[in-house]
Amino acid sequence: MEMFYSLQGEGYHQGKAAYFIRLAGCDVGCVWCDVKESWDASKHPVLSIEEIVSSALAHPGRLAIITGGEPLLYNLDALTAALKKAGFEINMETSGSSPMSGNWDWVCLSPKKFKAPLSESIAAASELKVVIFNKHDFEWAETYAKQVPATCKLYLQPEWDKANEITPLIIEYIKANPNWELSAQLHKYIQVP
Repeated sequence: MEMFYSLQGEGYHQGKAAYFIRLAGCDVGCVWCDVKESWDASKHPVLSIEEIVSSALAHPGRLAIITGGEPLLYNLDALTAALKKAGFEINMETSGSSPMSGNWDWVCLSPKKFKAPLSESIAAASELKVVIFNKHDFEWAETYAKQVPATCKLYLQPEWDKANEITPLIIEYIKANPNWELSAQLHKYIQVP
């Protein structure tokens, strides 16, 4: 759908310069998705792996983040191999609802109630980022915290449109459950893509 150079605004790598590769197509369809225009892959151009890597190399950062839509709708083996060969660290943000592919340095699993993640995605998670829409989501988040690897970083992120209401609840939850950390979508506060 789009590629751009910015700062990672969420989770463990927050604040780092990163080249974002947003793949079009999504079969999850979150109500609160902030990139619904990514859902229909037919509305976006198809680029070669060479074009994607060349575009990424035009920027000084060597962190590439593949996101979507839902990136695992595609087999990402060739794309990640080409990015690795070009010297990139490669992160992915996924709901985990499609089969794993690609060679990753970091996997951010953000499970959705609308389409559950596969066990292979849960096992591959470096970071669990759960979007909190209402107070019932804390319990739901804990179900995945029990399934991810012990080394997995745990993040709670307020749904952006409800951040004023939800963030105080997350702060209190993290204070009571310090194995979790806050992901606050820094990029939206500093107004970068």
